[in-house]
Amino acid sequence: MTVSGHAIGLLRAQPVPAELAARSFGFDLDRAGRGEAVRLASGASLDPLAGDGAGGAYFVCGGGPVLYASAAGAAGLIGADPDEALEMLIGLPAWRDLLQLAPGAGERQLLAAVAESEKELRARVPDLDAGRSELRDALGFAERSPVELVARLHTALLRTEPGHVLLDTATGRAHGLLDPHPRTPLRETVLAPGRADLARLRDDASALPAVAEDGARRAAVLRAAQFDRRDTDLPLLRRLLAYEAAAPRAGEELRLAAVLVGLHGCAADVPLLREIGASKPAARRGTPAIPEAPAPLAAWARAADEALFGDDPARQPELTWIRLARRQGRTEHARVALLRMLDGAGTSADVLRILSAELEALGDHFQAARAQSGYAALLDKPRERALAARKLTELQRLTGDLPAAWRTLQQVAGMLDADESGRQWRRLGLGRLITAEHFELALAAARAKLTRIARESLSAGAELQSGMGKSAHRSLGMLSQEAKWAVARLIK
Repeated sequence: MTVSGHAIGLLRAQPVPAELAARSFGFDLDRAGRGEAVRLASGASLDPLAGDGAGGAYFVCGGGPVLYASAAGAAGLIGADPDEALEMLIGLPAWRDLLQLAPGAGERQLLAAVAESEKELRARVPDLDAGRSELRDALGFAERSPVELVARLHTALLRTEPGHVLLDTATGRAHGLLDPHPRTPLRETVLAPGRADLARLRDDASALPAVAEDGARRAAVLRAAQFDRRDTDLPLLRRLLAYEAAAPRAGEELRLAAVLVGLHGCAADVPLLREIGASKPAARRGTPAIPEAPAPLAAWARAADEALFGDDPARQPELTWIRLARRQGRTEHARVALLRMLDGAGTSADVLRILSAELEALGDHFQAARAQSGYAALLDKPRERALAARKLTELQRLTGDLPAAWRTLQQVAGMLDADESGRQWRRLGLGRLITAEHFELALAAARAKLTRIARESLSAGAELQSGMGKSAHRSLGMLSQEAKWAVARLIK
């Protein structure tokens, strides 16, 4: 794609200003590239714009803001569009030396930092000011103060996450941020609507249905109430608990609602809490049975609160906020937080397993497969390793990497045969699961016209199916037949 923009068009049409921009201001249109090596985590378009002599590259994201990627593996937005980015580069040619400058720096400190940053450059480019004026005139830029340009730069940098995170295409690892400035924690972003709804409900109880019937809003309100506790909230908490108990899937917020109600130690709440605890075990998971009397009830709630919740949002696991962000539709917030965790996960099998599941829930099968691959590699027991590899095959298939999926799936049977249970797994539910994956992969390969993989996966699946009991064999009949027809059509 050809990137458009008033100044970029003028630069492309005028060789002399273009050469000046490259030589003195680190913006070389002829160095545009690296587009195949990186991509945006959000999936938005990423178009090469220019490069610099230090190995860095400029890209336009989704037809709008400009992102700079350094050779050291950091990236960040530097302008709202190509023209703004180029205007900043001309006014602050040593802008990389200003990245440590705090957004709230005073004008005197800022101007001194800009002057200091340009000392070395002026030694190499004595006519820097003349070149700056010439380039501004050629591109139609007005002269702007360094104070304004630094403010624009900071605004752009702080917009990098969550929508403009750069990934290495091959490994999936995210680039670091260009600057060290603090961002708004995810917990504050996802709690903000809950706090607003909680304040509204405290003033107007009639607004409850509109809020509580939305699971994500209800969860955010309960989280807000967790960190802003008031004795007068008990009637509201009771109603939120009733909504949560009636939800099809009981989760963490049901347990939270039960604890918040229980903390009030009211006798009238004991029957309801015990009924919910009996019918919805999630309401008391990880805690003893709910007591029958108010005083022990309050003690039960305090113990559960101390063990599981508390009133400090900063002490909650990051996954709490990631899951709430996903429920609120903040997909990129959740994705970026998970990727940062994945890149720093190290060798924790449990963390990798959870991250894989969370990324799959977001629909990011590539990153889920990356986490699942790391998880599978850390397992020692053949059966556990085989189950993890089977799941990895599925994720690789959904990603579209069918050769990798077939390589992984071919190892699963051998892992299970090495288990102490021998070959009995083939006749059990596990055998059905693995056989089904063979047929799913054969179908996907046939659609992709990968004849060898389609035929080999179908053949291996048919062999596994033949050793099954009649019930399991029949349950796979339609899937196996569909795979056979797809492969047959492919061969013809």
